[in-house]
Amino acid sequence: METEDEPSSDNAAIGMRPETRRQMIIKLLWISIWLAYLAAPAEDVLGDHHGPLADVLGGIGLVAFVSAYLALVFRHTSRALERSRVLAWLGALMSLALVLSLALGPSWLVLFVFVGISCGAVLPAKLARVAIPLVTGVLVAVGAGMPGSVGALIGALLIPALLGGFAMVGVRQMALTTRALREARATVAHLAANEERLRLARDLHDLLGHSLSLITLKSELAGRMLPDKPEQAAQQVADIERVSRQALVDVREAVSGYRRPTLEAELAGARTALAAAGIAVDLSGAAPDHPDLPPDEEGALAWALREAVTNVVRHSGARRCEVTLTESGDELCLTVTDNGRGPGGSPGNGLTGLTERLALADGRLETGQAPRGGFLLRAYVPLSRPVVAAGAGTEVERQA
Repeated sequence: METEDEPSSDNAAIGMRPETRRQMIIKLLWISIWLAYLAAPAEDVLGDHHGPLADVLGGIGLVAFVSAYLALVFRHTSRALERSRVLAWLGALMSLALVLSLALGPSWLVLFVFVGISCGAVLPAKLARVAIPLVTGVLVAVGAGMPGSVGALIGALLIPALLGGFAMVGVRQMALTTRALREARATVAHLAANEERLRLARDLHDLLGHSLSLITLKSELAGRMLPDKPEQAAQQVADIERVSRQALVDVREAVSGYRRPTLEAELAGARTALAAAGIAVDLSGAAPDHPDLPPDEEGALAWALREAVTNVVRHSGARRCEVTLTESGDELCLTVTDNGRGPGGSPGNGLTGLTERLALADGRLETGQAPRGGFLLRAYVPLSRPVVAAGAGTEVERQA
């Protein structure tokens, strides 16, 4: 298993517009699958059921109906209602279905099913709950007025018209909800980034404000002392150097603290990433609070967790993942297992870089086959135990 750059998805996510031609074609194919139900009108046009003029006009009408249906469902399922345009498209579909059914016979009644599906796909739920039964009622009324026995045909179309229409109501609501969730997530991420920038600005102000003010004052004082008191001016310059060096150290420590990930943050991120990928995650054995874990070692474990979760999401094909943190002697062990395909060939760049990162923190990495199949990753880092003086221990024993 190895980490690669995030591949571009071939499928447009639910609630999002297609961004590439490939995504557009795939979405169009999914919508077009249901056009197989138009086999009866197509056979009626291509067969010897009507005269040449009727066949030509019927074919044009069928093409116009399919084009209007695809344009309507493809463009408006996950968008907010554009009332005038959507109602005009639905009116055109209803008119075509009505005219073609009355002119060419029962085989064309299936068009009303597509009108019902269109109502569910593009209308708000409250309006769709009225429009779908209305379309179905028109289907029954038109079919009942036709000569011959069409009762069985009408019965076969009633359930698809109602079920398909109301199913599309649910699909539309899911698409709109998913889109709203994505927008809310993007807003939260933007606000979090702004908050982090403000916090960084406050911290840098607190770190550098006093130091820079002191440097400015001592520089002015050294300038006034320089002609008559060079030794005192030199002392002020030495103080300026000391303060500036300390400010540089403080800034470096602050920046390294921002860059270093924490176990608590990575565990929260792992839960979100795995849940979004549809992978069940068990974090019950991963308590992030370990007082004996130094910051550098915690950062190395956090990177290991991020790398492992990324591999599980992208490459494992797993349905379940478990993360545990256990103490093993003077070491803390992070274990990530899944039930996916298991280890592949040679380790990728991600695991190689993780091994090097753990080595810098005096840790080590172990990977292999999980006990129940899948991939196993173990990352070890040393714990810093407090040193207890021998005399203190002896004193405690004497008091006992």
